Amino acid sequence: MSFYRYVKIEKPEEMRDELYREWYALGVFGRIYLAREGINAQLCVPEENLEKFKAGLEARAEFKNMRLNFAVEQGTSFYKLGIKVKKQIVADGLPEDSYDLSNVGNHLNAEEFNIAMEDKNAVVVDMRNFYESRIGRFEGAICPDVDTFREELPQVVEMLEDKKDKKILLYCTGGIRCEKASAYLKSRGFEDVSQLYGGVITYAHTVTDSKFIGRNFVFDERIAERITDDVLSICDQCENSCDDYANCKNMICNLLFLQCSDCAAKFAGACNEECRRIAELPAEEYKAERKKSGATDFEKYKSRIRPSLKATV
Repeated sequence: MSFYRYVKIEKPEEMRDELYREWYALGVFGRIYLAREGINAQLCVPEENLEKFKAGLEARAEFKNMRLNFAVEQGTSFYKLGIKVKKQIVADGLPEDSYDLSNVGNHLNAEEFNIAMEDKNAVVVDMRNFYESRIGRFEGAICPDVDTFREELPQVVEMLEDKKDKKILLYCTGGIRCEKASAYLKSRGFEDVSQLYGGVITYAHTVTDSKFIGRNFVFDERIAERITDDVLSICDQCENSCDDYANCKNMICNLLFLQCSDCAAKFAGACNEECRRIAELPAEEYKAERKKSGATDFEKYKSRIRPSLKATV
């Protein structure tokens, strides 16, 4: 499941320690960020401990009546529990006084969002990154060509500069990025701003006629959840139809890329022949190779989000 809330947390370090003890005892795994501005959590809970977990959230004033977004597809998602204190739960690269998080866009449920998209005056904007919208998106949505959220906010304002009189409809994975995005747009003079409450995750649970096509990128070991059978992208190695993301089996590389089943078999899960050779080295030789390489090597690609693999395979 995932959940978030923008709420004032006076002592995030103390809360981190308390939550870790409480959730570790319940067998919770996941990736959780705490900051003075709130909480952002993606995690999995043993089913037999779910009610205890919910009760623990409810017992804290900051997390009372928390909306929980349950995954569309089940499967192994996390292997350990990690709770980190950060400056922000979603990094935006903006000064703190750039927007007012108490003045966000209208929250629309799935049906309301579907109806709003039918308005000819509406502009639908994907507040996720390029590699997310690459495999799934709402039909007709504007999908900014960015790798990070901090790049996206100013670009979206620029793209919509002549559309301040339009109905702006925002969406993201679980809703958290849209909270900041809608507040930021309103601070820049956009008046009619709405957002999909609960994001694509909740939307997929709710509607029978999905206007979101393809797969929804998620930030755990599953990588993506299938919403419809539409395949919107191609394999980065052979350019056949494909929407399966993988991380290169050579952990020195660890490239995130799209790989079809044929190429996965051909390259044993690696992004090219050299990485396959390294990944298949005996343990001691691989350890030596990794030590020699130092930090994970992304330099051979102009972008780890937009790999150009065709020439290397």
